[in-house]
Amino acid sequence: MPVLTDLSTIRDLCARYDFALSKGFGQNFIINPGICPRIAEEAGIGPGWGALEVGPGIGVLTEQLAKRADKVVSVEVDKRLEPLLAETMAGYDNFKLVMGDVLKVDLAALLKEEFGDRPVAVCANLPYYITSPILMRLLEEKLPVENITVMVQKEAAQRLCAAPGTREAGAISYAVAYYSTPKMLFTVQPGSFYPAPRVTSAVIRLDVHKQPAVEVPDGDEAGLFRLIRASFSQRRKTIANVVASGLNLPKPQVLEALQAAGLDARLRPEQLTLQDYCRLLGTLRG
Repeated sequence: MPVLTDLSTIRDLCARYDFALSKGFGQNFIINPGICPRIAEEAGIGPGWGALEVGPGIGVLTEQLAKRADKVVSVEVDKRLEPLLAETMAGYDNFKLVMGDVLKVDLAALLKEEFGDRPVAVCANLPYYITSPILMRLLEEKLPVENITVMVQKEAAQRLCAAPGTREAGAISYAVAYYSTPKMLFTVQPGSFYPAPRVTSAVIRLDVHKQPAVEVPDGDEAGLFRLIRASFSQRRKTIANVVASGLNLPKPQVLEALQAAGLDARLRPEQLTLQDYCRLLGTLRG
């Protein structure tokens, strides 16, 4: 069995299949042999588990998942990788490749069909340019997964794991905290990849909530996140000003809603907690 983190193996595979790494797909192959076993272990995958992988590449992480899980299903958008994976994963009969865009695949149906009642973990080395859309799709659809363990750009990891109500938080921090409990696991240096990116990466795990972290007025999740996105559209402004301008509401109405919610109109958007935004949504709705 070839060592898939070995640079000569990677170059040989790419040469034989006439494969060139695509900047458009954000492809960087992992060549540090300690990274993928650690990701698989941190995800808690073992006998009886299913693993859904996004973007298997040539199968470096896929192989580690297949050694631990009952079944691994990998979704890959780059059709050029299909024959490479057929070779590198030939020794694992618990592996299935699904060609398609993870943002378009019916994930709920896929999980039900492939994993049944097994607990499922999602694992991925995500391209930096599409990290947020993929994570938000996985969370917003409330899929039956236990956790999501992904490698992303370090700065994105810090924002994703930032606690709502802290200076480091952004709109996506609130969404992540609503659906899951995030944890920063470890950082990965550029030299762990081929080709080496210009940024440091980090692995995070999102432990998915069975129920959302807070109760939203009338269950209006879309309204809650519209309010949060509007608040962070100009985060240097006070919450009163940014909500009024972001949602095109009269400022006196916003001030009245803030007072009813027990919130200081001079606060900055990142100073509010998820519970604060829920109360504000409720008072804005009247």
